[in-house]
Amino acid sequence: MSGLGYALPAVLAVIAVCVWELGFLRTGLFRKTAYWMSIAIVLGFQIPVDGWLTKLSSPIVIYDEQHTTGVRFPFDIPVEDFLFGWALVTAVLLLWERQRVVRKEKS
Repeated sequence: MSGLGYALPAVLAVIAVCVWELGFLRTGLFRKTAYWMSIAIVLGFQIPVDGWLTKLSSPIVIYDEQHTTGVRFPFDIPVEDFLFGWALVTAVLLLWERQRVVRKEKS
């Protein structure tokens, strides 16, 4: 099935991070303005760098299009990159937030 090789793990990563936060950690990170500002900052760097790396006119990183959805936006960036990026950054921020809460509870 076309598009599942990269897209499916990307979607599953997003779902796993959401389930981890909403079902287990419950840090409230998604309700914090600072979190969404952090995501905006990440996107501010990810878009130009990822766009440069994946531009179809002269790609540095080449994806097997059989394993992506084929949707590229903006600057030829495969949308799956944004899903993986969000899951990675959010998972790290959740770990930091959880650690902060645990340390606060101990003191």
